[in-house]
Amino acid sequence: MRERSRTDRRTGSIPGSTPDGAAGIPPPRRGTPPEKPGDRVPARQDNAPVSRSERRPTVTVPKILLSGIVGSTAYGLARPGSDIDRLGLFAAPTEELHGLRRPKESHVSTAPDRTLHEAAKWCRLALGGNPTAMELVWLPDDLYEVRTPLGDELIGIRTAFLSAQRVRDAYLGYATQQFRRLETRGDGSFSADTRRRTAKHARHLKRLCGQGLELYTTGRLTIRLENPDEYHAFGERVAADPSAALPLLRHYEAAFDAGPTALPDEPDEAPVEAWLRRVRAQLWQAGANSAVGA
Repeated sequence: MRERSRTDRRTGSIPGSTPDGAAGIPPPRRGTPPEKPGDRVPARQDNAPVSRSERRPTVTVPKILLSGIVGSTAYGLARPGSDIDRLGLFAAPTEELHGLRRPKESHVSTAPDRTLHEAAKWCRLALGGNPTAMELVWLPDDLYEVRTPLGDELIGIRTAFLSAQRVRDAYLGYATQQFRRLETRGDGSFSADTRRRTAKHARHLKRLCGQGLELYTTGRLTIRLENPDEYHAFGERVAADPSAALPLLRHYEAAFDAGPTALPDEPDEAPVEAWLRRVRAQLWQAGANSAVGA
């Protein structure tokens, strides 16, 4: 498979796609098996910046509008053996939205680890304050793999998705889920594998609390953590004693209560709706032009 050229990076195209995803993946030749979701990206062995070849998805979904590397690599928490997680959004052909059956809204693969949501579903998740969806539009520039004009427009309206109660509920809710997992682990006398998972859940509990409070009080979200070692040290403390996570959770609950918040009571759905309609209009026109040329 070819290395992405500089032109590919500038236009946002990837193998099997064009800017705004105007072209799909060609069908396999007769007698050949369908293409698999791709080969697993080898685990990184250091904390060096992710290379261009590692950031290139091996197989794409047509009409990807925005995609990037998220998770531990984006946060700066990756260690040797960490997976590289990818998140993106795509647009279903507008014509298919009028058919008898709705097109699939999410594509999830584990080789490589990648989740792609249809544009409308991603918008619903982000409007609900979903932390995983939200980070896609706040990534550092170097972590984006695909940026189309429509993707850039979405980044430009990212604050329209924010609202105080939904951000609080989502981030604290996810952090509380992580704590509940820790509570079931007892006094720390468990296997090495369970200990690793416990440390991971603790790191993400701390991250969710900190990022959520930043978003709640400033209206901004910083993806790369300032001091990753602090999070790893916290994870190890909690792996030895899961109850050590409770004071941190209580601290952030109080901090959310104290506020103040920079966010409105409700998200601003008007620019989100307008963006989604532009997506549908452009892809409808692309489909019509393709039919005329057929």
